[in-house]
Amino acid sequence: MKFNKKKSLEEVFLPGSMEEEEGGIIQLISDEEDPADGDVVYPDHLPVLPLRNTVLFPGVIIPISVGRDKSLALVRDVYKKDKIIGALAQVDPNIDNPGINDLNRIGTIAQIIKLLEMPDGSTYAIIQGKARFELKDLVSEDPYMVARVNRLKDKYPKEGDHEFEALVQSLKELSLKIIDLSSNIPQEASFAVKNIESPKFLINFISANANVNSKEKQELLNIDNLKERGIKLLQFLSKEVQMLELKRDIQSKVKVDLEQQQREFLLHQQMKTIQD
Repeated sequence: MKFNKKKSLEEVFLPGSMEEEEGGIIQLISDEEDPADGDVVYPDHLPVLPLRNTVLFPGVIIPISVGRDKSLALVRDVYKKDKIIGALAQVDPNIDNPGINDLNRIGTIAQIIKLLEMPDGSTYAIIQGKARFELKDLVSEDPYMVARVNRLKDKYPKEGDHEFEALVQSLKELSLKIIDLSSNIPQEASFAVKNIESPKFLINFISANANVNSKEKQELLNIDNLKERGIKLLQFLSKEVQMLELKRDIQSKVKVDLEQQQREFLLHQQMKTIQD
């Protein structure tokens, strides 16, 4: 799977792999302008794709494994048309055939960028979040769910809000610190964080990839006010940094203790050799 080399931000990721259907995904972000703030008009009736253990954010691109019959029918049908769907995270990811009441009320309008039919029979859809929406009511259930929705717009801080600017900088610094402290995250991920200029993109990108559970990510998506979403995200990241620092300190102490034991053992062996 290859992306345009110009979109370098799409080639790296932060922690927190999740699943939809059977497969894992990597949270990516586009460097395009966000159409959610423009004059793009989306349908008020959308086919609904339930996501298992995944919360999609506007601007973020994710490849998902599609395995359920209704989901397959949906992506194959919509891909032939306008490619626009409504992505909603399940409240309980263990439900195999979710109904409208099994889904969260706030989701993300998404576009199917590419549909991949693999040689082994599996199907993957690469989707990009466009704008948040609120689920209103069910229109039809067969061959897949179609629902009436209301598009939501983020509330931006006033221009020149220095507190918001400091918040964005703190989010960036904490994300870089998490990358530095985490051995399982490629250092190239820091390139993405450093090069995201849009505060909204940055908050959504980090929210999508933060090492928190789906319920907490849904809490972030539910927040209309971008500043409040950033503050909530900052709380999550602060906890993660504290845990990583504690883990590092424990590992460092264990290493020192082991080295001390090894030195004492070698000294004991040397003394024994001299005595012999």
